[in-house]
Amino acid sequence: MVLAGLAAAPAHAQQLCAVDLNGNGDAADPGETASCAGTASGGWQCPIQQTACTVTAPGVYACPLGNQYACEAPASGGAPTCSPNACIDTGASPIEDEPVVDDPGAPADGAVDADGNCTANIEIFSGRAVRCRPAGLKTTFQNCCKDKGKIVKDGMGSSISSIGTKIAVAKGVFTGMKAAYTAFKAGATASQAASAGANAIIVGIDPTSIAISLAVNFMIEVLLQGCDSQDMETGMLRGSGMCHEVGSYCSSKILGICVQKARGHCCFNTKLGRIIQEQGRPQLKSFNGIGWGSPKNPICRGFTPEEFQALDFSKMDLSEYYSEIEARTQGEIQVDMKDKIDAYMQTVGH
Repeated sequence: MVLAGLAAAPAHAQQLCAVDLNGNGDAADPGETASCAGTASGGWQCPIQQTACTVTAPGVYACPLGNQYACEAPASGGAPTCSPNACIDTGASPIEDEPVVDDPGAPADGAVDADGNCTANIEIFSGRAVRCRPAGLKTTFQNCCKDKGKIVKDGMGSSISSIGTKIAVAKGVFTGMKAAYTAFKAGATASQAASAGANAIIVGIDPTSIAISLAVNFMIEVLLQGCDSQDMETGMLRGSGMCHEVGSYCSSKILGICVQKARGHCCFNTKLGRIIQEQGRPQLKSFNGIGWGSPKNPICRGFTPEEFQALDFSKMDLSEYYSEIEARTQGEIQVDMKDKIDAYMQTVGH
């Protein structure tokens, strides 16, 4: 099936085309979108499945794909070619984007009564719905779901008391990335820009919660990519083992044709939280009907106290978490503790 639509071009391109080459019903996979090229006659031609025309007489050309496809010489010069795929003016038929998931997650502090008891719903190991986008039209064909390495450090939360949550750490890195990109656009080298971003990170983030060197490398990598803030957050948390992928959905369409996919996730503050959620939900009847929700609208709520008490931890395989702890040397643990102590002393002003 051939689909006319949009292209693998920068957002300012007006004439684009898309082709469902693998027959899966969309044009969101690599190589299925392209920017149309101008022709000598002032028209446009799609480069996907483009074929050289044959000479039938002096100055006369025919398209091997069929006479219904016109032979056109490129505006830049050269032999005439033809393509079976039509171009679309995105100014007249704009791309339609799904709204970005905006899930703040459960609030860290709710209302309390006069005795200090929480009056709101208590959620244990709660998460946040986020999405990232694989290589596609809207990401300038960069894979924004690529794991970035373990940038955000795991733990039970004690090391991040000064900033709230691991998701706040991810947001802090994005703030640093924006500072880096601003410097880069102003003429700084990638290295200089990364230094500017690192300064922005260090000012606002407890260093025990993040691998600064990896965050700097991360900023260098994304300076020229088409990933947005939520792509960045999800990429960091994914690479740190804190996310459960729910599935894939279409996030951008043109004329009803999907040209960009996204992957919905539930991301948690710790790897342990993600593991317990993955292995605890199947034990509870309250999750039987809803599971993880849909890729477009993940359900990332935490356990209620009653649900948490009902979990059978003897049936859970926590080896993924234990093996990571066992792999750490005594020296690494001591360094981590020193970092936590230093960070605390900085926080209290000593």
